[in-house]
Amino acid sequence: MMETQDQDDSLYEHYAFIADSGQQPLRVDKFLMNRIENATRNKIQQAAKAGSVHVNDLAVKSNYKVKGGDKVQVLFAHPPYENLLVGEDIPLDIVYEDDALVVVNKAAGMVVHPGHGNYSGTLLNALLHHFESLPLNANERPGLVHRIDKDTSGLLVIAKTEQAMTHLAKQFFDKTSARSYLALVWGDVLDDKGTIEGHIGRDPKNRLLMTVFPDGEQGKEAITHYEVVERFGYTTLLRCKLETGRTHQIRAHLKSIGHTLFSDARYGGDHILKGTTFTKYKQFVDNCFKLLPRQALHAQTLGFVHPISGKSMSFEAPLPNDMLTALDKWRHYAKHRLD
Repeated sequence: MMETQDQDDSLYEHYAFIADSGQQPLRVDKFLMNRIENATRNKIQQAAKAGSVHVNDLAVKSNYKVKGGDKVQVLFAHPPYENLLVGEDIPLDIVYEDDALVVVNKAAGMVVHPGHGNYSGTLLNALLHHFESLPLNANERPGLVHRIDKDTSGLLVIAKTEQAMTHLAKQFFDKTSARSYLALVWGDVLDDKGTIEGHIGRDPKNRLLMTVFPDGEQGKEAITHYEVVERFGYTTLLRCKLETGRTHQIRAHLKSIGHTLFSDARYGGDHILKGTTFTKYKQFVDNCFKLLPRQALHAQTLGFVHPISGKSMSFEAPLPNDMLTALDKWRHYAKHRLD
């Protein structure tokens, strides 16, 4: 058994079991595998390693032997997911709606669904307030067909019926949906258009980052097509089209070719990566960072086949003010070099 620790008031009980009086000694990871749906032994072992598996109010290792009468708990620092699925009266920017689906324009800064560190104020909380019932996706998240990052603005389609969920999810899985993003990146992109191919997976040194594995031995296949929209000297505006939909795909792919998203703090784009050392230029860039304090990425267009009518549908969301203002400043800079 691990070292005794005080019960942390911030921990939330996700699962709790009392072992039967006739329980033969059994490793706690196997004990929990038999009782928690979809739990893998590896995930349980990771939870135990993090101190989240408790027996009789003490954190234990995964090889602890459960005996009759033991109280076994799985505790995490965030509330159980089902407790987070509550409606909140948050305004939605609805671009289109019918009986089968809704298309929304998500603002930058809004998380798509509750999770670690984001327990309220999400798009999903807003959806649950505005719509009485939504179908569950494969991850049991109501209505969500796909998602975009917290600090990425733009379009998302939400399913309102089981039929729409099944149909739309298949389109995204089969890569027949159409999505394009506008991205302001550091550097003068050499080619007017190109394709980035490279498997994407968690960075082994930093689990908050995704990284590209060119040899394809790790991660999942990812393909991003891009074309230059406008050049500003030390930055470039790109249109990116996704062939796959991996976590942080555009952010990781563009960084892998030396063109990190402008103002992307997580991937290092919130520092001057291209340009001069002149004070005026530094002041100009710092001002742009203040105007656009998030990654310069906007999900501009979204296309799919309607799950009921079979008609092709296409939507476009205008650039939000923070990106528009930053782009105008770079446009002005390109015409009147400050350095």
